[in-house]
Formats: sequence, C-alpha cells, structure tokens
Amino acid sequence: MAVSVLALGLLAGCTSDPLAAQYRSGDSKQYIAGDGTVTEIPLADRTAAVPFTGTTETGASVDSTQYLGQVLVLNFWYAGCAPCRAEAPALETLNAKYTGNGASFLGVNVRDQAATAVAFGTSFGITYPSVIDTDGAVQLAMSGVVAPNAVPTTLVIDKQGRVAARILGQATAPSILDTLISSTVAETG
Repeated sequence: MAVSVLALGLLAGCTSDPLAAQYRSGDSKQYIAGDGTVTEIPLADRTAAVPFTGTTETGASVDSTQYLGQVLVLNFWYAGCAPCRAEAPALETLNAKYTGNGASFLGVNVRDQAATAVAFGTSFGITYPSVIDTDGAVQLAMSGVVAPNAVPTTLVIDKQGRVAARILGQATAPSILDTLISSTVAETG
C-alpha cells in the first residue's frame, strides 16, 4: 500500500502545469505569463456581483458599484511586465472605441506605486485609470469567481457586476477581447 501511495505521489509530480513550470524555471522574469486562454461564463452560470474598492494612481476612490449598468473591462498589469506593455496600445484602442458606448476600462496595477503607473500611462497613452492594488484586495475579490492567476489578465464584467469572461495572459488578438466586450454590452437580462 505504501508503495502505491509513493508511486501515485511520483506520478502526480510528473504532471505538466505550465504556470508551475514557469515558477520553477527561476528565469527571473518576475511574472507568471498566462497562455492567452479565454474563458467565457454563460449568462445563466454567472455568480453574484463581485464588489471591490480601491484608489487609483491619481488618488481617486473607485467602487465597483460605479460601473453597474455598463460593462467593465478590468486589466491586471504592472509596468515591468513585458506582455502588459505589448498589449497596452490595443487596450487603449478598445477603450477609445467603447468610451460612451457601453463599456469602461479600469486597470488594476498589482505591483507598482502610483508614480510608476502614471509614467506608464503617459508612455503608452493610456487614458483610463488604474487601481493601485499592491495589497491584492481587487485580486482577492475576483479570485473567488475566476482567479487572475497570471499577469496580465483581463476580465470582462457584465452590467450587473458579474464576471462574464477572462483572458489569462496577454490579449494577443484584440479582436477576441473586442468580441467579448461587444457581446457582453449587447446582453439583456
């Protein structure tokens, strides 16, 4: 019996978990990159609204209830993350498209201080605010529904404040995020 348990333990250790492999690699890139996996949550399967609060890089208070009645795109990022930098222009393009058209964008900076987030916004032309989430409060609020396990991660929150979709990792195809946003904006009920 002990041999069976040991063999099972050894086999379990051989399974491939790409996020765990990145962590164990010790390559010092300072983030766990997602693989771009898209998860859509059907309307009937969505849980309750996810409440969160925070303070933006400019010191403004943010509360999830401010976004009820519209779609919210939450992007978890930080300035030193290469995929975050790569996707920033596409996110800003989509932000411009949806401003006044049913969706708002809000960044969630998971590592930087406010000055760094402001500098990033200036460098990349980002016009939407970011919550400074160095204490992990927004990440923790979302983790009960769909964990933002990697940086970057982008969540699409529906008009009732429920998670509708997640892109785990860089939004490499902005058209996919655009489709997720537009279909969530078009939802009724």
